[in-house]
Amino acid sequence: MGKLGGEGLAAAAGRARTLGMEGERLASPARSSGLPAGGAGGESPGVDAPLLGSSGSSTLLQAEVLDLDEDEDDLEVFSKDASLMDMNSFSPMMPTSPLSMINQIKFEDEPDLKDLFITVDEPESHVTTIETFITYRIITKTSRGEFDSSEFEVRRRYQDFLWLKGKLEEAHPTLIIPPLPEKFIVKGMVERFNDDFIETRRKALHKFLNRIADHPTLTFNEDFKVFLTAQAWELSSHKKQGPGLLSRMGQTVRAVALSMRGVKSRPEEFMEMNNFIEVFSQKINLIDKISQRIYKEEREYSDEMKEYGPIHILWSASEEDLVDTLKGIASCIDKCSKATEKRMSGLSEALLPVVHEYVLYSEMLMGVMKRRDQIQAELDSKVEALTYKKADTDLLTEEIGKLEDKVECANNALKADWERWRHNMQNDIKSAFTDMAEENIQYYEQFPTLGVNVCRKRQGFWHAGGRKEQGKLL
Repeated sequence: MGKLGGEGLAAAAGRARTLGMEGERLASPARSSGLPAGGAGGESPGVDAPLLGSSGSSTLLQAEVLDLDEDEDDLEVFSKDASLMDMNSFSPMMPTSPLSMINQIKFEDEPDLKDLFITVDEPESHVTTIETFITYRIITKTSRGEFDSSEFEVRRRYQDFLWLKGKLEEAHPTLIIPPLPEKFIVKGMVERFNDDFIETRRKALHKFLNRIADHPTLTFNEDFKVFLTAQAWELSSHKKQGPGLLSRMGQTVRAVALSMRGVKSRPEEFMEMNNFIEVFSQKINLIDKISQRIYKEEREYSDEMKEYGPIHILWSASEEDLVDTLKGIASCIDKCSKATEKRMSGLSEALLPVVHEYVLYSEMLMGVMKRRDQIQAELDSKVEALTYKKADTDLLTEEIGKLEDKVECANNALKADWERWRHNMQNDIKSAFTDMAEENIQYYEQFPTLGVNVCRKRQGFWHAGGRKEQGKLL
């Protein structure tokens, strides 16, 4: 029944009813005397107790998300910044009324209303005379009425995902589109499509589609629906629709010209967004580099440790007096190696993908801000042309009106999506580091026993063999 048991819920409900009756009793004389509830000051009882879901609980980060000091060692990059905490999460440290506690339990026990489920699995290699590529099976299950069926199964390659991303950016230029994984093309790479590469990409593509499915606007995009449901030949035919090559080239040239022109005055709120993105990009890239370096060093340490166990076993075969001691050390090393391998698995699955995804997100955000500025720059150019041009003023005025509506829609879309993205970012990063901390705690909790055993084995080794080796030296 949520976080509280049955007794706790009953007690909370009782306190809520008691407070409600007390509030009604206090409010009655106030109403009879013509005063507002709560006294002459108009303040209601409990006004200082914040409720979950209030506007105060959705406040933006007050400080930089990843507060770093450039003068400090880069390994101290992540600090316990209170601004990273999820402001909407239920915490016993936050003062809440009994009624808000009941509402919290109600929200947790409500069934998930998600109606679109997507799975990316079963990668398959295709070899042709021209190229070699991988396709992925995509299974979609839905209860939406706009779909012709409740389940679909298609296969898509990476280029199809690129097409979808481009269509989403074209239809929603100021929405934050989830990032796609890079192509991971490395010069001199012998095996381009090895198993690790394919699995990493599969997980990233799975997250890409599910983030779109969870987005309140992108999930209803028509191209997204076609991507999930159309067979290969149908998708190929759908791709050919739309503007031709010359039209796309013209749009590109115009976009480049507008970006070169720039905007005269960017609104203050978007200036703050741009500054946040620049700082966030620098610091999340630094965290990504540090995480990758730590993983590499831990991997090398784990590989070396795997060699020590067998070495001690072989050593024990030539030392009759130290057989038990050496085998005991080998056993302890083997346990340490397995614990380290488990921790490495948690690092590679829980932390690294999340951090790197937000590195890609930072690049996407820069592109979103650039497209917003292009829309505003187009409006500025029309307004400037109207001030200097006397003819065709009616036509320019009409175009300016349309562009003003376009700018307003683009700004509102970006502001709304910005709030949603930052909320998800806080939750994702906090969850990733919390999970990693728990993994480390579990890892190091195993070592007191292992460390004692290793020390005892080593003491036995030196007591049994130390004098023997010393005699050989003398």
